[in-house]
Amino acid sequence: MTQSIRSMPVASIQSEIITGPGCLASLGELVRRYADGPVLIVTDRHIIEAGHFRRATDSLDRAGVAWSVFDRAIENPTTECVQLCTEAAEACRPGLLIGLGGGSAIDTAKGCNFLFTHGGSMHDYVGYDKATRPMFPLIAVPTTAGTGSEVQSYALISDVRTGRKMACGARSAMPVAAVLDPQLTLTQPRDIAAQSGIDALAHAIESAVCTRRNDESYRYSRSALRLLVPHLHAVLENGEDIHARASVQLGAAYAGMAIERSMLGAAHALANPLTARHGIAHGRAVGRMLPPVMRFNAELTDTRAVYNDLAKAVGLNDWTALVERVEQLLALVGFDCGLNEWGVSEHEITRLAEDAAGQWTGRFNPRPVDAALLEQLYRQAYRG
Repeated sequence: MTQSIRSMPVASIQSEIITGPGCLASLGELVRRYADGPVLIVTDRHIIEAGHFRRATDSLDRAGVAWSVFDRAIENPTTECVQLCTEAAEACRPGLLIGLGGGSAIDTAKGCNFLFTHGGSMHDYVGYDKATRPMFPLIAVPTTAGTGSEVQSYALISDVRTGRKMACGARSAMPVAAVLDPQLTLTQPRDIAAQSGIDALAHAIESAVCTRRNDESYRYSRSALRLLVPHLHAVLENGEDIHARASVQLGAAYAGMAIERSMLGAAHALANPLTARHGIAHGRAVGRMLPPVMRFNAELTDTRAVYNDLAKAVGLNDWTALVERVEQLLALVGFDCGLNEWGVSEHEITRLAEDAAGQWTGRFNPRPVDAALLEQLYRQAYRG
């Protein structure tokens, strides 16, 4: 990957990607291309402490852009968090939103955009295109490399009462631009880099075999995997490798583009109840469930052929070698332990499986799943 700043149009969606070390410095001029008024930066206090917020506002100040900040974004953003962000937007009346942080900050900004422009609650926008009016432009500045939210038209927001994740999408919710500056990922703790990187890996693999895959989405899935498999290991071994970080960050965006054009599968359906009920970080949960799901799906001839193609794309012999490579990455960061070591008791597996069966991503798994099959997959992952 070139180390220079690049601007690339994203195929078939109204967005662009700005990428390269130091490209955050161009944020102010980028904002001026899309809006004349003030902006609201949606972020969290960790991003402020890391210095990324100051770098962003310095660029805005140089460009003469007025800004306000909402710094209370939380991991797995809730309906309550989005409501607080919307109140901040109503106070400053911005003409553009900036999501600065991980996928949670970006999704909070998207959720705010729904409510700020349309009113109501996030429950009103579950599904796609329930928003009938234009939204304000949103620029996404990810500081992690995993969710792909920076190139997706969906916001994942949890109901604060039930913990259920709601997917709320609209074409106008798509960020107009994503600023991928790998220097922003250098301050990530290794565990966070691992969680986000493994999540991106799961996105690439699940989107490649789901029932809604198509030629365009598969190209992005395959391209994502070619960047993630060799370079994620390098990031985890040497956090200062800026080339590897840039490659993983772009790979995560490609995986996000693949999801935007297709969907996910059973590994994500199994992961969500583990996060909701036990607070297990999403990247850990989805990573731990991915190998058993891949082996389960590989019993289908067509899916096994796709896994074989993905394996060859990253220099591996076949699908079993691909599963083994995933397991090696999980072991490298300690995500290969059993669910029992993360506080999950055996007697709750049936209930977890029932919850997983109600997750929307599971409906797109290449091999149909129900609560009984999902329970089997949980039990395979119960002990390391």
